[in-house]
Amino acid sequence: MKVIAINSSPMTDKGNTAAILAPFLDGMKGAGAIVDIYYTKKLDIRPCQGDFHCQFKTPGKCFQRDDMEMLLPLLSDVDIRVFATPLYLDGMAAPLKNLLDRIIPLGCPSFELRDGHSRHPTRNGKVGGKVVLVSTCGFWEIDNFDPLVFHMRAICKNFGWEFAGALLRPHGPICRVMAGRGAPVNDIFQAAKDAGHQLVADGVMSSLSLATVSRPLIPLEDYIKGANLGAKLKQAVID
Repeated sequence: MKVIAINSSPMTDKGNTAAILAPFLDGMKGAGAIVDIYYTKKLDIRPCQGDFHCQFKTPGKCFQRDDMEMLLPLLSDVDIRVFATPLYLDGMAAPLKNLLDRIIPLGCPSFELRDGHSRHPTRNGKVGGKVVLVSTCGFWEIDNFDPLVFHMRAICKNFGWEFAGALLRPHGPICRVMAGRGAPVNDIFQAAKDAGHQLVADGVMSSLSLATVSRPLIPLEDYIKGANLGAKLKQAVID
């Protein structure tokens, strides 16, 4: 089983998003998957120019010569796609949206009726594969991820991909802090690893694993107080 993971965090493998993504991918590897990971910060991906060059002049191929030439075939021919992003302004990080805008060459300009909805058929005729969303945010409530999850589900419908679920970590920054202090949060990282193993071995992630990844760490009021105190201390250092 082939897996491609795209991490759009500007902190690459050292951020809060990677703290959840890394054990998830380890679990997939442990179940026998071949996993490749890419960081948008290290990629050269220019914005889509919207000229439909890839649809009519050179079907399936963008005129821009950048790292999407390498990524497009990989995104087209894998079993599982993992899109990881911090939550920025209620959505995905801009580099990931930029990358997803550039997958348009995978579709045809014509339309077909699929599940009662007009869609673009895939260029190679292949429809399928799973998608997993991994995301973290600084807000305490998990419903802050709702717009992002809705968007990712819509993208999956457009390309005929199966949305397999999401690993969501609200109040993510404190999770790594607590782990560094020896607080009992290892169950979160173990649940992420378990979810990866389950997806490859069983085809689905258990609701218990996903719920554990997202579980509250401290009361909302305490989190707000701690976050505000941390902001004051940082400001004092800058001043």
